[in-house]
Amino acid sequence: MTERATLVAEQRGRVVAAAHLLRYGTDEDVGEAYRDTAEINWLLFWPEASYWPDSADAAGALMEARLDQLRSWEVDRWEADGTPPAPGVYGVPEQWPHVRALSERAGFVHSEATGSRHDGHTEIMLLATIDELPRPAAPPIPGLELGRALGVNGTRLYGLLGDKLVGYIEVDTNLAQGGRLAHLAGWADIGNLHVDEAYRRRGVATWLVGQAADWLRLARVDRLLDYAWPKEGPRLALLRRLGFCELTRTARGWTRHPDPAASPDVAVTPGPPA
Repeated sequence: MTERATLVAEQRGRVVAAAHLLRYGTDEDVGEAYRDTAEINWLLFWPEASYWPDSADAAGALMEARLDQLRSWEVDRWEADGTPPAPGVYGVPEQWPHVRALSERAGFVHSEATGSRHDGHTEIMLLATIDELPRPAAPPIPGLELGRALGVNGTRLYGLLGDKLVGYIEVDTNLAQGGRLAHLAGWADIGNLHVDEAYRRRGVATWLVGQAADWLRLARVDRLLDYAWPKEGPRLALLRRLGFCELTRTARGWTRHPDPAASPDVAVTPGPPA
């Protein structure tokens, strides 16, 4: 990332819309998927209400300013995703139809066939309370032993059968981000859950989740998030059987062809970098 910009729109002394933009460089040390691209990292605005009926006008002005900023960077591709600085919020959730409509009016498309690093998929977010998850049980395979280590995405609890790694689960308990998001102090999410294909459908995943739930209780965690794609039928069935419920579906990966046309000036002011 070589440049960033945060824009905010104000109405009657109140911030009603904001967006954060990123620009990636053209050097060889920038990954090919990111090279010479710009993205709308996140966009938020108040939906219209009886007491604030013209917030969409401010959001529209903000969108025009965003497009002007993207044009000024003169990159090959424009992309968008929803990644606000808050865990568990990605893409454009189905509860934000006003954000989706604004993006579509601006020419951004959510499609499985974008050909970009944002693959245009729909992600399902699921939530479980720790007390509803399975309790630790005896290993489902004789000789299976539990270990714990630092994983790629949090604490890893794994099952070993002799020297064979049968499966593992990783849980991230740092969603509160050092106290900056105190309301998420009791939340964690599953970074990885994997069982070797030769040992699937033998209770290993359920056993691992039970072990992770017990460890999370010691960490005073009471909510656990996980994510899946609609096509991941077996994974979704497992999570629902374990006690997870669907929280939302979120559209990830939006693209738009760059447009060099000029836009009119709008009443939008730069905000501090996020």
